[in-house]
Amino acid sequence: MNPACSPLAGALFAQWQRARGHRMDPAARPFSRGWEDLLEAAGLLSATERGDAERDARALVAEGWLELRTVRYRPHLIERIVLPLPAELRWGEAFGFLPPTDEEARRVREFAWEPALQFVREARLNIPFEDLRRLNEFLQTRGRCADRERELIPIKERSLQLFGEEKRLDALVGSALFRESRLELERDLGCALVGVPLAWRRGPAAAAERPLLVIENAATWHSYCRWNAERAGFSATVYGEGSRFLEGVGSLKEIFAELGGERRVFYFGDLDWPGLQIPQGASARAVRRMLPAVEPHLWSYGRLLDLGAGLEQPWGGEGVGAEAEAGEGEVMGHMDKPDVQCCDWLGPWAEPARRLIRAGQRLPQEHVGWEFLRELAEMV
Repeated sequence: MNPACSPLAGALFAQWQRARGHRMDPAARPFSRGWEDLLEAAGLLSATERGDAERDARALVAEGWLELRTVRYRPHLIERIVLPLPAELRWGEAFGFLPPTDEEARRVREFAWEPALQFVREARLNIPFEDLRRLNEFLQTRGRCADRERELIPIKERSLQLFGEEKRLDALVGSALFRESRLELERDLGCALVGVPLAWRRGPAAAAERPLLVIENAATWHSYCRWNAERAGFSATVYGEGSRFLEGVGSLKEIFAELGGERRVFYFGDLDWPGLQIPQGASARAVRRMLPAVEPHLWSYGRLLDLGAGLEQPWGGEGVGAEAEAGEGEVMGHMDKPDVQCCDWLGPWAEPARRLIRAGQRLPQEHVGWEFLRELAEMV
């Protein structure tokens, strides 16, 4: 398996790069990352994405790319992921980041760089001279562009222009080239990360002025669309597609334009730790973009708690037990939040959600399915 094709491996490599900087001499200890921290950094929060990430990790282990540390007494649960020292050079080759040869280092020191790239002479980046030269050439021509030609374009379009490869710039963004006070995508390269557009379905005319509802998973989105067509509760039902909603929340602006104006945005997803992180992270991004905050659809979460009572599932992470609440240790890396603050977003349902997450359990939203919805006389 090529790690460059795995979102999980890409996130790990980017963090390894930031930690190691330009040092390519042998390190004393291998780089490792908490499993849950890595999933969060990679934006792999839905159950489907987590499952795909675990399969990728185990495939990379089988081929010698990685090592795993598992939870004590629970070997089926991953606690940490480790990039072995002997594999570092191999990872650099896979992602196109290699120690410069003496000749390349000399060329970097002596080249006439544009002001925005002057820092590369001293930074000793593990990036081919040719990549740096192409960036420099773009900076030269961009300074002479008319305003219309300086408009922002998607990062993959700019990457294809610069390198003949649409994903190369995505990889470079995780490198020391884009550390603070160095290059910036929008300012220097005239491009931006573009989120996945959100799929959505317009509600009936009778619901034209009502809020819209974002649903995390495809099956539940389909059932709510059918329900909305009959009950006219929402102006639109939006498919969040797990953590894709974090990237695509800006698409709400286009949806509002189609609907005729802004309105409240409600969300319903899985009741587990990752499922609560998604809407709250998306809400913060929405507010920064001057869009409405994302609110919980409390009726749906209440029905999920009712219908799922006694049917809870383990979600793959350790629970936040009493010992963590007392501040006596770390549970699953990043889950050291004694009061499970992500649950506060649920208002009246915060306490039952806290109990669920402390127990390391989850409720998939599919419990609120079509056979239940079709029996309801009205939408709440």
